[in-house]
Amino acid sequence: MLSDSTARRARQGMLREWRLHSLSVFSLAVAFVCLGAALLVVINLRVVERRWAHAGRASVYLKDGARRDDVDALQSALLRLPRVSGARYVSSSDARTEFGEHEIQGRSELAALPVEAFPASLEVDVAPDMPDADLAEIVAKLKQLPVVDDVETYQSWTERLARLVRGGVAASVLLAIVVFAAVLAVVGSTMRLALQRRHIEVEVLKLVGATDGFVKKPFVVEGSLQGALGAIGAIGLLAVLFVLVRGRLDAELAALVGVDPTFLPWYVAVGMVALGALLGATAALASLRKLVAV
Repeated sequence: MLSDSTARRARQGMLREWRLHSLSVFSLAVAFVCLGAALLVVINLRVVERRWAHAGRASVYLKDGARRDDVDALQSALLRLPRVSGARYVSSSDARTEFGEHEIQGRSELAALPVEAFPASLEVDVAPDMPDADLAEIVAKLKQLPVVDDVETYQSWTERLARLVRGGVAASVLLAIVVFAAVLAVVGSTMRLALQRRHIEVEVLKLVGATDGFVKKPFVVEGSLQGALGAIGAIGLLAVLFVLVRGRLDAELAALVGVDPTFLPWYVAVGMVALGALLGATAALASLRKLVAV
């Protein structure tokens, strides 16, 4: 716990050197913005991955000329399967209509496609908790039926997105290392410069018998505040940018991916602030090790 004397001296030091500390906080905010933006992208990609991994649907595309009796029999068989809650028949004309409503507004070349270009299908609703092995077994059996042309479970898109998320996580880790180094360098340089500007004050304190800990504590508090304020500023800037981008995001795009964009979770934001404070304090303590005489 900070003593009143330490807090007062740290506050006075920051007010006295406010330009120096403001520049340091700005530099740290820029570094944390880069890290926060990367985390924001990874978090939203992860949400989309989870949503697509449990989309709860499969499309059974039917061959051209499939008899309606065979389609009805297949539909009834699907509805009797466990964890299958629905199997809706979509004709070629219905598929073209739905595609036109969502995708081809203002695109005359796509709107002119004939009905035959859109295959009929059975849109199957499955339980999100259905094991992948069970779904793969059902798909394999469906593909063997003479009335079925193909089955799409969107698993390939989920796997591609998972690889993209893993790449984003790796990039975020590398970026975090760069941010850590930047925080240590910026805070360390700022504290060394602040100490040089206040060397007379430090010398007087040492002459009257002040311990190294007593001299260092305000500088460590200042470094910790710099890191925390830099992270808070970065989160605030990211929040403003997120609101602006989300306001311009097409609602149809959000409907297409199935999720709405989400901001950094509270525990990530708190973690960034705590990390900034810890790195700031560490950098300040390390920079003072050789500059305060024993």
